Order: sequence, then structure tokens, then C-alpha cells
Amino acid sequence: MATTRAKITSLGCYVPPNVITNGDLEKLVDTNHEWIVSRTGITERHVASPEMATSDLATSAAKIALENRGVNADDLDAIIVCTVTPDMMFPSTACLVQNNLGAGHAWGFDLIAACSGFIYGINTAANLVMSGQNKKVLVIGADTMTRILNYKDRATCVLFGDGAGAVLIEPAGEGEDLGFIDFMGEIDGAGGPFLNMPAGGSRRPASHETVDQNMHYVHQEGAQVFKYAVTKMQEYSRAILERNGFTGADLALLVPHQANMRIIQASADKLGLPASKVVLNIGKYGNTTAGTIPLATRDAITEGRLKKGDLVLFAAVGAGYTVGTSLWRWAF
Repeated sequence: MATTRAKITSLGCYVPPNVITNGDLEKLVDTNHEWIVSRTGITERHVASPEMATSDLATSAAKIALENRGVNADDLDAIIVCTVTPDMMFPSTACLVQNNLGAGHAWGFDLIAACSGFIYGINTAANLVMSGQNKKVLVIGADTMTRILNYKDRATCVLFGDGAGAVLIEPAGEGEDLGFIDFMGEIDGAGGPFLNMPAGGSRRPASHETVDQNMHYVHQEGAQVFKYAVTKMQEYSRAILERNGFTGADLALLVPHQANMRIIQASADKLGLPASKVVLNIGKYGNTTAGTIPLATRDAITEGRLKKGDLVLFAAVGAGYTVGTSLWRWAF
């Protein structure tokens, strides 16, 4: 099959309406607004209501993306849901979303790469399109991280929120110089102990012991994660630019994973990027894991900071460890 170029043709995002502010968290755990803002940049985060699950957030974002493009769900060839908080172990969240949308001709799967998940997803989708195998691939980054937070652990409960974003990836037109350019990434399983949810899988299935020991919540060694994230985000961002003959000066925008304001600022400084070229919206949403990059991209478009033809770099580091960078020429 002939190789063609792949481009992002639509974007849709959704966050649940309920909001938890730093002031609300002050009533739950020993913390305060100034401490949270100075260390993370977060002022509030959206929280799914009890009846909502990841598939609901994902479906809402997907419907917006499809509507924005004027595409019917039945036209989709594949659905990739990037998440670490699936509705259940099986069936996949992609199956639930497919059913919700009525996408009768789509195949699909869940992709687990934590905070790098959305970048891994759009790389996978781009390659499916470029191979000629599929023409319309929906990629969704969605997580309900608040379901796996211990609100007695002030080091983690202040960091995360719930949200979702979806993009449609299709073939570029003949001779069209827009869309996917390159991907670079790595995984390093030695970092697994520093950011994980210890129980709930086959190694430590749910039991009275795992529940009593709070092993079904996010556990993080913040200093270790911070150091790795700053190093790898700038290292891979620089490498992918150099491999394609670009420098930071050529970038219109860096859209980094929104884990921590200090990680983003340190990475941007090392790349020599001014604040005008870096998206920072963690204050409104917290860390929504696979949802942060589409949410940040949506906000950049709304603010007029990302336009057709712009060179944009997506970058993330996540649990695993996972690292991903993806370079695109924006298509709409």
C-alpha cells in the first residue's frame, strides 16, 4: 500500500462541570492554596460526578470532535482510547466508546502509556493512516484520575483532575505539506516504582489487605519523577527538532504534558523557548493524564496561538517511565 501523509483534522474536548478548588482541598487535607500554587501552578481541577466514568468523558469529547468535522461515527475505521483509568479491566474502554457512538464499522483498542498516552496514540493513528490501512482514526485521551486518589495524601491528591480530548486523524491531500512529521520516544521500566498504582492487577489483585494499605491509589516519589521528567522532556524535544532540521526558533508552539508548572518551565528554559511559545493551562485542570495535551491544544487554538501551517511539538513524560515527542505541521 502506498504511503501518504496523515493530519489532524478535528479536535474535541470535554471536562466534567464539577470543580474542586484549592480551598476545597484545604478542608480535606493538610495543605493550602499558596503551597499548591507555588509548587504545581494548579488552582482548580474538574471532577467527574459519581455516575460518570472514563468512557463517558471520552464519548463526550469524541462527539464534539466528530461534530466539528461533520463526520458520522459510522464512518470511523478505528478508535484508540488512551487511558490508565478504564471503566473496567475488560472490555476495553474503546469498545464502550464504540458502542456509545454507534461506530458500526470501527475496530479499536485501549493504549496504556500514562501521561504519554495521547502522544503514543496519535503516533499509532498516523501510522495506520499513512500505511493506507485506515482513513479515519479517532484518538481519545481520557482519564478520571480522581477515582484513584487518596485524599489523605497531600502530595498526590492536589495534582490530578478529570478530563478528555479527542482528535480525528485522516490522510492529507496530495502534495499537502501539513500533518505528521515525526515521533521519538522511549520507555524505562526501571522508573516503575516511582509512579504507579500498586494493586488491582494480576500481581496484587484486590483484597482486604490491598484496600487497607491504600494500594489502589496513585503512589508517587515526586523528586524522582520531577528530575526524570525535566531531563527527558527537553532531551527528546531537542532531539526530534534536530533530527528534522529544526530549532526551537522554528517552533510556533510547544504543547507539553501538564503535570507540573515547574517541570514545564524548567524544560522550556533548557530549550530556550519563551513563554509565548509554551502552553501552560495546568492551573485550570490539574493533571488529567492522557487528557492534558488535547485540552492544552484546544486552549491554544481558542487563544489564537495555534494556526494552520504552524509547527507544533507535543511532548510528555509519564509513569512507566514513558517518554514521547511528536512533531506536526498543524492542519486547521
